[in-house]
Amino acid sequence: MGEIKYYTEEGLNALKEELNQLETTERLKVAQAIAEARDKGDLSENAEYDAAKEQQSLLEVRIQKLQALVANARIIDEDSLDNSKVLLFSSVKIINLTNQREFVYTIVPETEANLKEMKISVTSPIAKGLLGHQKGEEVEISIPAGKMKFKIEEITRK
Repeated sequence: MGEIKYYTEEGLNALKEELNQLETTERLKVAQAIAEARDKGDLSENAEYDAAKEQQSLLEVRIQKLQALVANARIIDEDSLDNSKVLLFSSVKIINLTNQREFVYTIVPETEANLKEMKISVTSPIAKGLLGHQKGEEVEISIPAGKMKFKIEEITRK
């Protein structure tokens, strides 16, 4: 059995949609590519056939991974989460104490991370450094560029 991961309803639906797309549309495309390559003759020297079989193998691996994720996924009830400390699905307003720049990040599962939308993965260095801390606390976080100090200004839910 795989590791249980938590998702928003929107995030889990996106995984299910991708899985459905791969199982239906993409499998059919790969099967057609294999059939077309097979029709071209000798399979021992057929690069198109080899490429199509490789594509099929990669597709099946991705499908298996998504099936495992969906099977072990749990939707988290964001309304029941504690707002007094930083947790998964917290929106956190922080201030970089070095340059006084303010950021608001939402901490989400890896599959929902999107830096353009200021959604950072729960496994990222900044999220790991913020988890469990409360409003008003100053935290020092190790990132690849060194250590940074932040102050937690606010913790909310979406």
